[in-house]
Amino acid sequence: MNEAQMHMLFNHLPVFGVLFCTLLLLYGLIRKSDELKKTALGALVVVALLTIPAYLTGEPAEHIVEHQAGVSEAAIHDHEEMAELTIWPMFVLGALSLSGLTILRKRQAFLMPLIFAGCLVISGMMAYTAHLGGLVNHPELRGEAQTGEHRED
Repeated sequence: MNEAQMHMLFNHLPVFGVLFCTLLLLYGLIRKSDELKKTALGALVVVALLTIPAYLTGEPAEHIVEHQAGVSEAAIHDHEEMAELTIWPMFVLGALSLSGLTILRKRQAFLMPLIFAGCLVISGMMAYTAHLGGLVNHPELRGEAQTGEHRED
């Protein structure tokens, strides 16, 4: 498995992970379930850690695909910039979640709305980063004309 394949493997984990955690935390807040909220916080810590290999495999993946036909250098740059912008808030969210589980157990009520808001924002940031990543190697997503046969079924 090369670095580009590793990046494709790892980059889905934080995108779907933070979305799952957001929904789990929302459900925990609605149900007023401390167990569900704690589970969501623990999962957010894991997702923050899973962001590391997704990020670290990006640069090596770029070196593999940047000179391939149909790959957009501009899309690579945009994806990379958004990934750099997204990773730090994800780490902060992971740290807040860890704090909610350990240090600030009694102040979890204060942290929960903040963490939930962070989940919403970072879910959007992760989704947009993933979208930009999809534009790297998919000219059809960039609105570029495709060559080859067109069949209407």
